[in-house]
Amino acid sequence: MEMAILALAVMLFALLWFAGPAFAGADTTFDTALTKFTDFLEGSGGKVITVLSLAGGIVALASGRFSMGQIAIPVGVGVGAGTGIPIVTSTVTATI
Repeated sequence: MEMAILALAVMLFALLWFAGPAFAGADTTFDTALTKFTDFLEGSGGKVITVLSLAGGIVALASGRFSMGQIAIPVGVGVGAGTGIPIVTSTVTATI
């Protein structure tokens, strides 16, 4: 038990001692990946995801078991892919 507490204390000390400064909002490490992913989802990728979701809903409707989720989920996916990404991006940018 004492060894576990000692090991935890040493790890915590090392973590705090060797931690570098954090620059919130100034780091551009993931900008390229974020831009590519955002462009993909706002462009053709979002359309493909929406169409696939709609096709899944149509197939489920054709199977004979109707539920409102088969219509609501593709609509939600389309709205999320079309407007969700810019909302999240602007919120994160405004927060940072």
